[in-house]
Amino acid sequence: MNESQVESALADIIRDVLDQPDLKISRASTADQIEGWDSLNHITIVVATEQKFGIKFKTAEIETLRNFGELVDLVEKKLNQKS
Repeated sequence: MNESQVESALADIIRDVLDQPDLKISRASTADQIEGWDSLNHITIVVATEQKFGIKFKTAEIETLRNFGELVDLVEKKLNQKS
């Protein structure tokens, strides 16, 4: 799965969890900038991401993420470690 596919799948997860099908997300987007992205939805997004990609995050990894682009990069890293 390439970066574009990971980015698209993650954006779809976020749109679905937040129930915002037209939400525009860029690599620089942060949770604070997106309406409805609260702590509960954050956990839901993390769990949905783990399930979608068959990966597991460590708490420390999640805590260091500053924006959507870093989440994309982390998922790609995890996928590359699996193969």
